[in-house]
Amino acid sequence: MTNIPDQDRVVIFDTTLRDGEQSPGATMTHSEKLEIAGLLDEMGVDIIEAGFPIASEGDFKAVSEIAINSKSSRICGLARANFADIDRCWEAVKHAEKNRIHTFIGTSPLHRAIPNLSMDEMADKIHETVTHARNLCENVQWSPMDATRTEWDYLCRVVEIAIKAGATTINIPDTVGYTAPVESADLIRNLIETVPGADEVIFATHCHNDLGMATANSLAAVAGGARQIECTINGLGERAGNTALEEVVMALKVRNDIMPWHTEIDTKKLMHISRRVATVSGFPVQFNKAIVGKNAFAHESGIHQDGMLKNKETFEIMRPEDVGLAGTSLPLGKHSGRAALRDKLETLGFEVGDNQLKDIFVRFKELADRKKEVFDDDIVALLRSGEDAENDHLQLVSMKVVCGTGGPAESTIEMEIDGKDFSATESGDGPVDASFKAIRALHPNSARLQLYQVHAVTAGTDAQATVTVRLEEDGVIATGESANTDTVVASARAYINALNRLIVRREKSGPGVDTREISYKDAT
Repeated sequence: MTNIPDQDRVVIFDTTLRDGEQSPGATMTHSEKLEIAGLLDEMGVDIIEAGFPIASEGDFKAVSEIAINSKSSRICGLARANFADIDRCWEAVKHAEKNRIHTFIGTSPLHRAIPNLSMDEMADKIHETVTHARNLCENVQWSPMDATRTEWDYLCRVVEIAIKAGATTINIPDTVGYTAPVESADLIRNLIETVPGADEVIFATHCHNDLGMATANSLAAVAGGARQIECTINGLGERAGNTALEEVVMALKVRNDIMPWHTEIDTKKLMHISRRVATVSGFPVQFNKAIVGKNAFAHESGIHQDGMLKNKETFEIMRPEDVGLAGTSLPLGKHSGRAALRDKLETLGFEVGDNQLKDIFVRFKELADRKKEVFDDDIVALLRSGEDAENDHLQLVSMKVVCGTGGPAESTIEMEIDGKDFSATESGDGPVDASFKAIRALHPNSARLQLYQVHAVTAGTDAQATVTVRLEEDGVIATGESANTDTVVASARAYINALNRLIVRREKSGPGVDTREISYKDAT
């Protein structure tokens, strides 16, 4: 038969617009469905199950318009085992140059009980409806819903009936995600070997992910002889979802040593369509999802980052460029090592010596223990830290702040002043005011606060706050700056840094010295 592909090719049947849209809350608008269908067509999906035409007028219109606009993909619609569904499906998909009717019925004992049909009555119904569909469309797919829990003898019987009635594709659904890979392979293999006429049709697999084995079951079915995999973008679908298109496609490409089959999918478009489906469906892709997750090509561990910098193949089995990404990501966090930090600094345009790197790395680790992820701006703030802190007259040792709605804020500051420890507690109008008063109590001064400014270095509630403090004393201006995930701590340090600069100014003041302004920046 001309519609049967070569035995080394796997047909990709995408049901994102039908089964994927059944995810609670994932309903798409008419324009969104048309957009996703266009992207699937462009990516090279063999068959697009565009919807369930009889479900609603909107679904019928969407399937019809997708069929009209299709360029290369075969457009399929779903229909229950009755003439009204099948006729409505045909009215929608007939506009496509290549079309398909997909009709199904539940064949397991649990599903037979719903319409209260005997085995013989259901067998007759399958013959009648598949024959009707084939009289309308040359390409017909039939599915025994809940096939993996259907009695073996009965499953063989109804599959044979569907083939004789004209079905060109027999899909074997694991409707409740119950089967295991070895069972999936054996089921397809045994059907092909047992059912008369099985060699004249394509066997397909449709696996749900209730036990987390959908992709494994689908690939095992291919090993058993199936040549069509039903899947969705990002694995969307009923309950825990379906086989993910991106997973099976990349598995076939990466492991062609043990799975010598191929698909024509343009993998460079995978990331784009994954993100677009996530946006229109409202279902974000989990960070650690294979292939398209945010962390799929991200390495934070120092050992992994060092290996990636030396040879990318040490920890990556595929190229991120092949799925539409610019490259590998080495996010910095508490598990990162010096090699990754140096690489990040070089990427940002900074060259540092070994001693400077050692100093920055210590403060980087301190910051990473407080933040889930360290961003580029955080690194720049660290780089700009003061390197002469050990020479400062005033150093913050510790601080504790109590504030809230019950009364004035209170701050206890412990400082080291010229090598000796002192502490003071003061109250004020808010935690910053109280902290500044405690610092002044420990180091009396007449400096006037000219500027107090807070700026978030990066986004998020754990972002570093960069605080700038400008002081003026006897016509001399000094600026202190500090970055910290705790805004009050950053404020205290920035204030102390400015005071240190004033002290330096007094020490350095003399003939020929420009005393107009001294600035100091610190990030810890």
